[in-house]
Amino acid sequence: MLELKGDERLDYLLAEKLRIIQSPTVFSFSLDAVLLSKFVQIPIQKGNLVDLCAGNGAIPLLLSTRTKGKITGVEIQDRLFDMAKRSVEYNQLLGQITMIHGDIKDIPNEIGYDKFDVVTCNPPYFPTPSQDEISQNEHYAIARHEILCTLEDVVRVSSKLLRQGGKAAFVHRPGRLMDILSLMRRYRLEPKRLQFVYPKEGKEANAILVEGIKDGSPDLKVLPPVVVYNDKHEYNPEIRRILYGE
Repeated sequence: MLELKGDERLDYLLAEKLRIIQSPTVFSFSLDAVLLSKFVQIPIQKGNLVDLCAGNGAIPLLLSTRTKGKITGVEIQDRLFDMAKRSVEYNQLLGQITMIHGDIKDIPNEIGYDKFDVVTCNPPYFPTPSQDEISQNEHYAIARHEILCTLEDVVRVSSKLLRQGGKAAFVHRPGRLMDILSLMRRYRLEPKRLQFVYPKEGKEANAILVEGIKDGSPDLKVLPPVVVYNDKHEYNPEIRRILYGE
């Protein structure tokens, strides 16, 4: 029987027949994580996948609906790791998803170098905050800010984990586009697919999705944009299909 702790609740994981443990006092998964899980190209029948900065396990759970491969999620925060582990168990996915409690910077030594087919990450987006911001809610601060890992850490570790020809996919903010592309090339992850996410038509992009291949040849494709809301602030059909299966 599932044990919910404190203010936790059990939510449906969008269009999928899965449930996920969430809490208002820790960082919940967002549309960014859902879009990344749908954007990344993954093997269907087999393979080894890793999700870094896994939080409460949303991306590993969503990836499990697209592949029969083995999925490893890595999360450093005790509470989020515990929530993710119990969600995996509740959905009877222990045979496919393994959650690891640890620092992504140490993870290649633990699970191996040059052996994974896919790495995904929805990393912290913002620079290290003030001490006041951290003390107000440590869980949110670590999830949103580069306190325990930087963008360079994420890209470097992804490259270490991937086999030659393996794919890394990230979601981030448009303001970090040049940083992420230059870091990917520095660490042998050639950018191959790029997609911009817009809140509405006529607005500036507020997210980017990018996928690279380890030691791939240069050939970047910019995909059609994703527009989240229409003029009535309702989800566009593509987003409704992703979120609700409609």
